[in-house]
Amino acid sequence: MAVKTECAVSQETHVLPLLNPQKRARYDLSKRVDAIPLFYAEMGGEELDRRISAARAALGERLVILGHHYQRDEIIKYADYRGDSFKLAQLASRRKNADYIVFCGVHFMAESADVLSGPHQKVILPNPAAGCSMADMANIAEVEECWELLHETLGDDAGIIPVTYMNSAANLKAFCGVNGGIVCTSSNAPKVIDWAFKQGKRVLFFPDQHLGRNTAAHYGIAADQMVVWDPKDPMAFDDAEEVLANSKIILWKGHCSTHMRFSVEQIEKARTDYPGINVIVHPECRQEVVNAADLYGSTEYIIEQIEKAPAGSQWAVATEINLVHRIAQENPDKFVFCLDPIVCPCSTMYRIHPAYVAWVLEELLEGNVINQVSVDDETAHWARVALQRMLDLA
Repeated sequence: MAVKTECAVSQETHVLPLLNPQKRARYDLSKRVDAIPLFYAEMGGEELDRRISAARAALGERLVILGHHYQRDEIIKYADYRGDSFKLAQLASRRKNADYIVFCGVHFMAESADVLSGPHQKVILPNPAAGCSMADMANIAEVEECWELLHETLGDDAGIIPVTYMNSAANLKAFCGVNGGIVCTSSNAPKVIDWAFKQGKRVLFFPDQHLGRNTAAHYGIAADQMVVWDPKDPMAFDDAEEVLANSKIILWKGHCSTHMRFSVEQIEKARTDYPGINVIVHPECRQEVVNAADLYGSTEYIIEQIEKAPAGSQWAVATEINLVHRIAQENPDKFVFCLDPIVCPCSTMYRIHPAYVAWVLEELLEGNVINQVSVDDETAHWARVALQRMLDLA
């Protein structure tokens, strides 16, 4: 299977606010190679499998491969660990004897792994074009502008605590660290929001408005106390000062394109077609979808609920299709299907192809580290501060 290589991650850099303006949270481009050699791109599945297996064996304990839940099965089978982004970053940090962490996920995940890993460890993203459209919906320049406008409008009464979703760049995590904020995951967001309101009067939540809205509603915040901030059109609402003064949570206008595909109509159809069906959805779905479901939670929560369910139970699941198919395969005593029958795999996750894995592993055998993700020390420090605040809530 040929691998397309025309996509590349933008080389745009964003200055980290309130820190040394020369510091960057970005790829170390001197160690990045975008174009996979044609030799690997044209290689067949059996040959790739043989080469990956041989390289893993040769590298031994010096290597750990991480596979996110949304990766295709052809990648997951090589993973030493699989999980959500934060679980994988934690697991990598515990493998102190591993010199190389190959992260089969997307760039913000590899950044987090680098932040949490030891100084001797090198984090590698097999395909540097594997980004995340939602994470890219909030960049540091826009967040800094938002922060300044909010404080100009609200003055000394602002009391804003920044909260960033794990699905964000390292420099946004660092922004939260500098400004008394915190990181959250889809599983601990309610606990994080509770902590934030004990520190201040308002929350600025980015980049996913839907996780923020669903969490805020669960916390008891009224709809008229939630404000959506559009970075492309700041303050684009009537009576801005009054609206912001009344706000409890300011939601960044970002979303996950995969989870936006799920609808209430799909839930209603599933209930009609399969009476008694259990509907479980990810909190990145729109609020009306979450409200219409029986259960909602992180990928780990979805897996856990279906695994412990009784044999013969039926489940309609609203999350990425690769994970849903894997859950169905691993729970053959239950009926599990994706709520959207035509949903596509996460396109950026799909950029991690076995050819890229074979390529970076064989380069390691030759002593070459390519496509390393390296976060500068200052950014990593402040990102770690925000992450540690989250860990302290456990």
